[in-house]
Amino acid sequence: MDAGLVALALMDGVSYAALLFLVALGLTLIFGVMNILNIAHGSLYAWGGYLAASFGIAITQHGWPAALSLPLLFAAALLVGLVLGSVLEIGLLRRILDKDPILQLLVTFAAFMMLEDLQRMVWGGQPYFVSEVVNQLGTLEVAGVTYTRYQLLVLPTVALLAYGGLRLFLVRTALGRQITAVTHHREVATAMGVDAARVSWLTMVIGAALGALGGALASPTTSLTPGIGAEMMVLSFAVVATAGLGQIGGAGLAALLIGIVRSFSIYLLPEIEVLVPYLIMVAVLLVRPQGMFANVAARRI
Repeated sequence: MDAGLVALALMDGVSYAALLFLVALGLTLIFGVMNILNIAHGSLYAWGGYLAASFGIAITQHGWPAALSLPLLFAAALLVGLVLGSVLEIGLLRRILDKDPILQLLVTFAAFMMLEDLQRMVWGGQPYFVSEVVNQLGTLEVAGVTYTRYQLLVLPTVALLAYGGLRLFLVRTALGRQITAVTHHREVATAMGVDAARVSWLTMVIGAALGALGGALASPTTSLTPGIGAEMMVLSFAVVATAGLGQIGGAGLAALLIGIVRSFSIYLLPEIEVLVPYLIMVAVLLVRPQGMFANVAARRI
């Protein structure tokens, strides 16, 4: 295999894995604390992407400084996390915390469908694509292959910072330790004085912002079209299931595995590219049904 092709596949795989990890990180955080698999999470990815693209178009149309391109990607993710995350948690998720998991899936799927329709009402069905920030950062050459700095440096760096920042927040801060306490046992944490409702709201906002950040960072390199949220939702679920539900660190390794193998399949066996994430997930779950990094829980009889 040509060295340039290997380098290109690795760089594509790492940059794609970074986006996939950000979305999966938000999804697994919400599940770990609230024990709800939020199907609407895919819509947050799409909303983050569309809002970031709208900001990019506004920069071009109004002649705003090009230096705002990158900060506005993060602003779009934060705005989606605060607004849609709060609406979903207060108006929906806290009302179904103790309901049957099947009902939770159905309700969050209904929320996903409504957010998808609202997205079409706001942005229509035309593709959105704004590459100003990618052009601004330029390219570099690795192993004879020219690649954008944005994909090679910015995306993995943001993913690593998001993971490290979240770990430090959970371990080093009082509020983070409250989130950890609720994750382990909600009732006991509440009995000890932890405001579980506030913890759930904060968790949802952070998780929603991470999902939206994946979409916002993807917007300069991906053509945004209706249905992109559903595609990312399924892929991020494959990452979470492969790593094990609630495994934050494991999600990063699972995303890297899926991203790199998928990237190589695009260049070598493009006909199976769509199947690769699910083949990896099935292979892992056949051997370890709880996921690669999840601990086997004792069964109470």
